[in-house]
Amino acid sequence: MVGNKDLHEQNIIACIWDFDKTLIHGYMQGPIFRYFGVDEERFWREVNALPALYAKRGIKVSPDTVYLNHFLTYVKQGPFKGLNNALLHELGKELKFAPGLPELFVLLKNLVRSRDEYRRNDIGLEHYIISTGLAEMIRGSMIAPHVDGIFGCEFIEDPVLPGYLDQEEFPMEAKGDISQIGVMVDNTIKTRFIFEINKGSNKTPDIDVNAKIRESDRRVPFRNMIYVADGPSDVPVFSVVRKNGGRTYAVYQPDNEKEFAQNDLLLSTGRIHAYGPSDYRSNSSTFMWLRMHVLQLCDEIVMTRERNVQRQVGMPPRHLHDGEKKPEKKDPEQRDLI
Repeated sequence: MVGNKDLHEQNIIACIWDFDKTLIHGYMQGPIFRYFGVDEERFWREVNALPALYAKRGIKVSPDTVYLNHFLTYVKQGPFKGLNNALLHELGKELKFAPGLPELFVLLKNLVRSRDEYRRNDIGLEHYIISTGLAEMIRGSMIAPHVDGIFGCEFIEDPVLPGYLDQEEFPMEAKGDISQIGVMVDNTIKTRFIFEINKGSNKTPDIDVNAKIRESDRRVPFRNMIYVADGPSDVPVFSVVRKNGGRTYAVYQPDNEKEFAQNDLLLSTGRIHAYGPSDYRSNSSTFMWLRMHVLQLCDEIVMTRERNVQRQVGMPPRHLHDGEKKPEKKDPEQRDLI
């Protein structure tokens, strides 16, 4: 008798990517500053000074996400007048990706279907982006068609007003500028989305991310995850993924010695398994590491699934050959169930 069927087949590999300085060289907000003619360097200097400024007023703010509020201030005060989600989506088309992208995303998906045993076990690979940047810009970029899920900061246009429950109809489309934050992602909240992928709540909303789910029922076990990011700010996710059996890889811009040193420190302190340049072309060490580990995960999935089948089903009956002894009959109470 086959044992109870698990909720998920656990034959999915998840490649999970940071965005800024990982998939692109720099920060995604650049096209916004160019569009509005705003001094980008000055804006970020203002953002970096805000936590200390507000602290003097007795107010704590998150250094990772206070830039979102400053964006809204720029919209309200005029420099970003006209910034809405449609424009963010359009500006996402201007993002320039690191060498080898998006070709790598396609190649890795094809890799898990490249062998008979992989296809027989229906192995799949999914790409996810988890970013403290702007989700709508990522959706507008050239990488979006190759991605299975995008988690990032979201803005609201035309927020509903007090008493909206008494209204019978609402406009179908928002037409105003962005005015509120819908989702705020910092480097700690990123770990929540890792658990959504792990438990499958991103695919099945009925599964609460905080629900207790046994390991064998989780859609993408941590051991099937590869997390790629650019450095120290991703330590919370590096720690969660590696601690639970996943693979972690850090990237640096090839000409940046400081980033190289940061990644080397992450390796020496056990945060990551390896690091390499943010170059995803087929002759790069990063490409070779990712390809090798995706293939290793495929082989592990095949071995695990075949071992589980043998354990649950058992050996089938067979004919005896000449010279073989007939197995002794067991006591009825000791017989294995078939």
